Amino acid sequence: MSTATRFTEAERTTLRAIHEAAQGRDFERASALADAAHKGGLEHPMVLNLVALKLEREEKFKQALKVLDRACELAPGDPAAGNARGLCLHRLERYAEALAEFDAVVLAQPAIAGAHCARGAALEALGRLVESEAAYRRALELQPDNIGAVAGLANLFSRRGAHAEARSSAERVLTAQPNYPDAVMVVAKSDLAEGAAQKAEKGLKALIADPRLTAQQRALAQGLLGDALDAQGRVPEAFEAYAACKSGLARVYAPSHGAGIGALTFANAMIEVFDQVNPNVWRSRGAPAPGAVKTHVFLLGFPRSGTTLLEQILASHHNAEALEERDTLIDAARKFMSEPRSVLWLATADEAELSRLRAAYWSRVRAEGATLDRKVFVDKHPLNVFKLPLIAKLFPDARILFALRDPRDVVLSCYRRNFVMSGSAYQLLTLAGAAGYYDAAMRLARRFEPVLAARTLVVRHEALVQDFDRVVGEVCLALGIEWTTAMRDFSERTKDRGIATPSGAQLAGGLSAEGIGQWRRYRDQLAPVLPILAPWVERFGYDAE
Repeated sequence: MSTATRFTEAERTTLRAIHEAAQGRDFERASALADAAHKGGLEHPMVLNLVALKLEREEKFKQALKVLDRACELAPGDPAAGNARGLCLHRLERYAEALAEFDAVVLAQPAIAGAHCARGAALEALGRLVESEAAYRRALELQPDNIGAVAGLANLFSRRGAHAEARSSAERVLTAQPNYPDAVMVVAKSDLAEGAAQKAEKGLKALIADPRLTAQQRALAQGLLGDALDAQGRVPEAFEAYAACKSGLARVYAPSHGAGIGALTFANAMIEVFDQVNPNVWRSRGAPAPGAVKTHVFLLGFPRSGTTLLEQILASHHNAEALEERDTLIDAARKFMSEPRSVLWLATADEAELSRLRAAYWSRVRAEGATLDRKVFVDKHPLNVFKLPLIAKLFPDARILFALRDPRDVVLSCYRRNFVMSGSAYQLLTLAGAAGYYDAAMRLARRFEPVLAARTLVVRHEALVQDFDRVVGEVCLALGIEWTTAMRDFSERTKDRGIATPSGAQLAGGLSAEGIGQWRRYRDQLAPVLPILAPWVERFGYDAE
């Protein structure tokens, strides 16, 4: 039944007025008229979409989503309602759900450039950068002046270290929309890459002063300002900017990640459980990797310890397939890590249950696009260190590469860089949280040394940078593949693979020792957490000073 037949003449007049305002791009008036109409009891998809837009501008995203849910009920399959719902889900950082909405929109209406652009943003947020670029480019084919798509490409170029292309795209955005936050930050990164730190500082300070910025945008700009100040050797000011960034992000994410049991508290509680159990219970005789895999490898350690560098090196080998930071163990984690004590169920799980979870793991690996084909398969996720119980029990034949770096450089780098927000990333928003989480990770790894030492190779980041061929040769020997000169050219592959971690732009520039020993410049700022890290500095053999 047509919705128009249900409205009174007065309501139809109101709808026409709203439509005219929206068509004239007077969205403020259109939203105000729609809000008043909705409060008066008028329900229509267009009205609900505009009411939701008003709520989103007020950063009331959950309320907006409820309104959009109703719009989709009234007009199932309507592209405008679906696209609006996808945008709201994106703002709520429910990226997989947002992507599903945009997929449905472009399937129904392939010529809607905005939906392709929004789809690109969702793919980027999910770390699927190659697909993201294709979506942005499709949006520009349909609408060459789509600013969102140009800005999206600029950001992707910047993430892989293509700063000249990034600047060109960002400046195109700024010509159309001065002080567009993402574009200003891309230009600042290009300035930093070219050694123009003062220029970057000036642009970022102007952006930070803009009252139109969201709290998240301002925090991210402050973090980048920290890099500009650091490049000028102004360490105390740089640290102050990093702290402003982290405290700003902590406020933004407190409602979603600051309540309940935090990841650090959970990890410490889980370690207490392990202390009560004989390590031998984690030994297993489970099934080997499927025939499609030559060697199964978990690459882990801690964020900013060099896992991405090592993954890119291995991915450059013709006989290796590497998967970057996908939650392939989520099924097993839900079963055996829903609470600290539930991990004990894993110790006594029967083979039928373990077999089911192995199958679920390999299903997710394939769903993520991994082509196994009798290759060495590298599953890289630094925080899988907290899932060592699962790895030990489920995959007794898997090799483990443990990336190690000076704990002080690791914690400082975690504090200076930003990550896709999660329960774990939330712990890295304070120095104390980052140091405590590192300590928990290393304590857990130490608990599992008796079980895993024989199949674990520790790869020191500093040694890899200083003696590349020797260390990579040792890794190849451990994994049963020959060393090839192609592995030296790993930086070339970063352009094609699309690295979703903060290391992307750095790795595009090749091997660098720049990050080694950076903690010394921030010794005073790190002083409160150095005692937490000192036992690991000593245990791993790093110089105390």
